[in-house]
Amino acid sequence: MTDTQIIDPDIAWAAFVARDRAMDGRFVGAVKTTGIYCRPSCPARHPKRAHVSFYANGAAARAAGFRACLRCTPDDAARDRVAVAAAIAYIEASDETVSLGNVAAHVGYAPHHFHRLFKRATGVTPAAYARGLKAQAATAALNGAATITEAIYEAGYSAPSRFYEGAGPRLGMSPSVWKRGGAGVVIRWTTAPTSLGTLLLAATDKGLCRVAFDEDAAALAARFPHAEIMPGGAALDDLAARVIASVESPGRDHHLPLDVQGTAFQEAVWQALRAIPPGETRSYAQLAAAAGNPRAVRAAGTACGANPVAIVIPCHRAQRSDGSMGGYAYGVDRKLALRRREGVD
Repeated sequence: MTDTQIIDPDIAWAAFVARDRAMDGRFVGAVKTTGIYCRPSCPARHPKRAHVSFYANGAAARAAGFRACLRCTPDDAARDRVAVAAAIAYIEASDETVSLGNVAAHVGYAPHHFHRLFKRATGVTPAAYARGLKAQAATAALNGAATITEAIYEAGYSAPSRFYEGAGPRLGMSPSVWKRGGAGVVIRWTTAPTSLGTLLLAATDKGLCRVAFDEDAAALAARFPHAEIMPGGAALDDLAARVIASVESPGRDHHLPLDVQGTAFQEAVWQALRAIPPGETRSYAQLAAAAGNPRAVRAAGTACGANPVAIVIPCHRAQRSDGSMGGYAYGVDRKLALRRREGVD
């Protein structure tokens, strides 16, 4: 591979075959028989593998004598990635809520077009990304502020009502309960045998908050020290059966409700994981790009490791850019078994 080429050709070709939008802007593919270079997601019919070479960007492809595809406009992909990164920096640096119009104008795009572009790249809208940042700040503030109201204003909300409208539902519990470390929240739990080992399942009245192999009630209590931990009984039987079905048939979508919290970036990675079709995989680099920070590859791997609900958020579909599986909180053998059940070697 020359200096003008960017990644392993086999990985790049796999992205072209999958028409993977998450890889747009990371490199281009040039077709020797037509003299055209394209972005990975180009909808045109694929040429033969032997006729395609890969370059870091359009400039490198043009230097090699190729011209841009008029159908997929590959040079726009790199510009789009830069615009999304600039928009994220702009949102994060703003002390006040910024409108879609202001964000789009800052990066030089039409609002409605940039709304679609940002969501496609990050998995959330610009407004949702901004709300996530505020909720993350609120979580930190609630852990240290003297009063709930003080924490709300410290996090950047103009009034307590704004917090209750936006952050409260995202945090999964009321601000006062969050301040007390989850005191008063009832978490029901059970364990269930599966073909991959014993699975702990725990849920609030809103949804699953913990799914993990080889854990018990003591581990759950350590994770939620101020919640009321109690056996699930019949109330958890149906949910448990659906989770077990997800273990035995991970290729099916069982539409399981969740009550989980993470940072804005972690939740964007988890959302990107849930969007991966069964039988497919994504690299940590692709997940970082989908979460809005292409450089945060290591953080994307950490977000996978912090996944509180195994199987349901399918972090077993994540892998390294070189195609190797990477780690798994519950052992590589389990990860391999889950992938094989979905048809991934």
